[in-house]
Amino acid sequence: MSQKFETQLGGRTLSFETGRVAKQANGAVWIQYGETVVLVTACRSNTPEDRGFLPLIVDYREKAYAGGRIPGNFMKRESRPTEKETLSARLTDHQIRPMFPKKFPYELQVYISILSVDGENDADVLGMLGASAALCISDIPFAGPMGAVRVGRVNGEFVINPTYSQLEESDIDLLVSGTDDSIASVEGGAHEISEEELVGALKFGHDSIKELVQFQHELIAAVGKEKLVVEEEPVNEELLSAVADFATERVKEANRTKVKEDRDDLVNSLTSDAKEALADQFPEMEKEIGDAVYDLVKSDMRTMILKEKKRIDGRALDEVRSVTCESQVLPRTHGSALFTRGQTQALCVATLGTKQDERMTDDLRGKSFKSYYLDYNFPAYSVGEVRFERGPGRRDIGHGHLAERAIEPVLPSDESFPYTIRLVSDITESNSSSSMATVCGCSMALMDAGVPVKSAVCGAGVGLVMEGDEWELLTDIQGAEDFLGDMDLKVAGTDDGITAIQMDIKIQGIRFDILQLALERAKAGRQHILDVMNNTIGKSRDELSRWAPRIEFIKIPVAKIGAVIGPGGKMIREIEKTGATVNVDDDGTITLSSVEAAPAEEARRMIEAITAEAEIGKEYRGTVKRIMPFGAFVEILPGKEGLLHISEMAHRRVEKVEDIVSEGDHIQVKVLEIDTGGKMRLSHKALIEK
Repeated sequence: MSQKFETQLGGRTLSFETGRVAKQANGAVWIQYGETVVLVTACRSNTPEDRGFLPLIVDYREKAYAGGRIPGNFMKRESRPTEKETLSARLTDHQIRPMFPKKFPYELQVYISILSVDGENDADVLGMLGASAALCISDIPFAGPMGAVRVGRVNGEFVINPTYSQLEESDIDLLVSGTDDSIASVEGGAHEISEEELVGALKFGHDSIKELVQFQHELIAAVGKEKLVVEEEPVNEELLSAVADFATERVKEANRTKVKEDRDDLVNSLTSDAKEALADQFPEMEKEIGDAVYDLVKSDMRTMILKEKKRIDGRALDEVRSVTCESQVLPRTHGSALFTRGQTQALCVATLGTKQDERMTDDLRGKSFKSYYLDYNFPAYSVGEVRFERGPGRRDIGHGHLAERAIEPVLPSDESFPYTIRLVSDITESNSSSSMATVCGCSMALMDAGVPVKSAVCGAGVGLVMEGDEWELLTDIQGAEDFLGDMDLKVAGTDDGITAIQMDIKIQGIRFDILQLALERAKAGRQHILDVMNNTIGKSRDELSRWAPRIEFIKIPVAKIGAVIGPGGKMIREIEKTGATVNVDDDGTITLSSVEAAPAEEARRMIEAITAEAEIGKEYRGTVKRIMPFGAFVEILPGKEGLLHISEMAHRRVEKVEDIVSEGDHIQVKVLEIDTGGKMRLSHKALIEK
C-alpha cells in the first residue's frame, strides 16, 4: 500500500512516498521537492560472499525526459554517465559507505533515477537523502538515518537548499550530510571564506539534517522492514595469537620504515613468510593469516600515532612533507609546473584557447559551454602498478572537479580575459593527496602562462586516527595513513580563505570540535605550502606565453554579420587565409585569434573593410569590376560598388571608357553622392587637377 510523508525544508515541501513503484526492491522511495522528482532504490544480493571489501555500487542516472529533452547523442538514448552523474554518484557513495556493517557479505546497489527536474532544485542532494531513506526502510543493515542538505549564502544569510538562481548569487555551495549528532561528509566550494564562516555554514546545515533524520524515523516507524541479521564470523583466537607471535616485531620494523616502497616490501615479505610458516598449523587458511597480518599492521600504526605520537615516516603529527616546486618545466606549452610533496608529484599544464575550444556539456538543463575546465589523470605508473588505461574513472573525475572548483574563484572574468583555459594534471607519483597537489601545480601553471589570476591557490590534507575517546589529527597524510586511518579532509584556498573542501570518513560521524581543529591544521599546512610556491613563482608573468594565441574582439552591426560570413561561408574562409581563426556571435561580436599578432591584425583590417560604410566626399582606392558604354562600376569596399560615369573620368571629353580604365584596374575615386537606395555616384576627375 502506498504511503506518503511530507515535511517543510528550505521553505518548500519535501515528500517521501513508498509502496507505489519499485515494490520488488528491498527499499524504494519516491521523493518530490518542488517539481523535481527522484526515485531511489536499494537492493542487495541473496547469496552472501566474503569479498574482503564492501561490494557497494551507487548509480545516479538522469533521464533525458526529466527535463523534457531527447538525448543529443547519435543513438538518441541515455548512454554512459555524464560528469555530473558521476560526481553525484560519488557524493552518495561517500556519504553511505561507512554506515554498513564491516565485512558485509552481500552485494549492494543504490540506484538513483532522476525522473523530473524543475530547473530550480538540484536532484543531487535529493539522491543523497533518498539513499538513506531507501536503505533505512529496507531489510539491509544501515546505521542511519542520515540527512543531507545543500548550504548557500546569499547577501550574508545562510540558505538551505538554494535554488539554481540563488546559487548564482551565493558565495558558498556546500553539500553536507550527517546523522543527528555528527557530520559524515562535506563537499563544495566557496569564494575565499574563513574557517569560522565554514564551520558556521556546517552548523547551520546540521540543524536541518537533524530535522531530516527525525522525519525519516517517522518513515521507518510506519513502513520499515525488519533488518537482516549478519552473523559475525567467530574469531580464531589461536590463529591470531600465532600470527602475533610470528609477526609483531617485524610489523613494528615495517611501520617505522620511512620509504613507502621499502615498507611495502617488508609487509609483503612478512605476509608471505607468515603464510608459509603457519601453513601446517592452519591449513587452507592463507586468507585468514593475511587478514591477521593486515590487522596487526593497522593496529600498530594507529597505536604508534595515539600513544607514541609518531608517524610511519618519522614526521611530527602537524608536519608537512618536504615540498619542492618548479615552473616553466616544458618549453613549448603555454604554462607548466611540477609540484612535489613527499612522494606525491603532479605535472600540471595550462593551455589557452579560443571560444571554439570551450567544452560543451549536455544535461537536463540543456547545452552549455565551459571556458574553464581541469582534467586530472592518474596513470598506473604513478603507484608502480600495471593496468589497462580505459579513460577517466570516477576517482579521476572527482579529483579533477575538486581541483577545478578550488581554482575557479581566482580566475579573471571572461570579459577581462577572453580565453578558454584548460588545465591538465598528470600525476607522475602518488602517495596520497594528489588532488591537492593538482591544485598547487595548476595554480603555478596558470601564473607561468601569464593568466592574471588573483592569487595563488594551494591545498592540504588532514587525517584522523580515532579509538574510543582518543584521537589525533595528522597534517598532510600519506597513503598508508589514509588507508588505515579514519578521515581524509582536503581543504584548498588562498591566503584570504577557503575555496574548496572535501571530507570523507570511514567512521560514522565526526564531532564539530574535531572538525574545527582539523580546519585549523589544514590552514597552517596551506600557509606553509603557499610560502614555498610563492618563492618559486609569486605572481603571474607580465605577458602571455609566446606560444599562446592572441585574441581580439570586433563589434559589428548585427545586420553586417551576413556580409562577413558571406554566401556559404565564403568570406569567412577568405579571411581565415590570413592564418587567424574567426568566430562570429549572434550579437555581432567577432573574436579573432592567432598565434602571432600579424594574422589577427590583417583579419581585422579585412572585416573592417567589409563592414565599413561609404561616406560622401571620402576618397577610396577602388577596383574596376565592369565596363559599360556609359561608365565603369568600381568596387570601393568589399561588396560595395559605385558608378564612375564616363563624364567623371577626366576633365576632357572621353570617347570610350576603355581609353581610361580596363577591368581589374585600380583607380582613385571620390564619392559624390549616395541615394536613398544606397547607389553611389563616383568621380575620378574630382581628384585630378585641370
